[in-house]
Amino acid sequence: MSELWQERYRLSAPQSLIDNETLRVQLSHQSVRDYKADPLPEGALETGLAAASSAATSCNLQHWSVVVVEDPQKRAKLAELAGHQNYIKTAPVFLAWIVDLSRLERLTKYEKLSDEALNYEESHLMAVLDIGITAQNAVTAFESMGLGTVYIGGLRNNIAAVAELLELPPRSYAVVGLCVGHPASNVTRHIKPRLSQNVVVHRERYNTENEADYIADYDKKADDYQQEQGLPSRRWSQTVAARVSSLKGLSGRHVVKSVLEKLGFPLK
Repeated sequence: MSELWQERYRLSAPQSLIDNETLRVQLSHQSVRDYKADPLPEGALETGLAAASSAATSCNLQHWSVVVVEDPQKRAKLAELAGHQNYIKTAPVFLAWIVDLSRLERLTKYEKLSDEALNYEESHLMAVLDIGITAQNAVTAFESMGLGTVYIGGLRNNIAAVAELLELPPRSYAVVGLCVGHPASNVTRHIKPRLSQNVVVHRERYNTENEADYIADYDKKADDYQQEQGLPSRRWSQTVAARVSSLKGLSGRHVVKSVLEKLGFPLK
């Protein structure tokens, strides 16, 4: 376990780390963008989605769905809509995780009740949070089987077009996608360093003391990783600051609120 900690943070590991198989899967996570054409092992999809369903859900509303896309032509179209991310085409399975308030709307009609609360941002926020928890459960499950995954936020580049392609009802949309498959033979194990716990973990109160020094240290480690992977040298802090400095960094998603309103999300 200590070697995984050291790779993730590029710091010496504490002496008291807990070590088990689940934690090793989680600390070994890496995004995979190159896949074999081989299908998933029999039962892998169903087991991974059972792990997803086992995640916590806000108020037991279970207001998410997932569309499993295996058809090559549909995956190719999704790749185009998501910004030409070709690994959507090469992964044998693509999962579109759906914020699904439509099912709750139908339930209120069955029960002859109002659906007033679905019009508020809190209902939408709970569903998005549920998907984050749910999808990550699936990722851990799939990776424990030796499969690779990568999240695709680019589905939000064209929310309405994706909803049309997947034939989603009103009050539902694909908030994120997930490629799943066997990593290609040329995919090597590499663990991307993350910000140290000195930056992201706060005890009793939020504390920015020495933050600039810690981030400067991380900039060096992140750039070392870039060069080890044969990638251009860059400073992480400058890169992410530039990304949020203008609407260009949102890749067209600055219109998400207006699109969601058209899809049945008033977001009061």
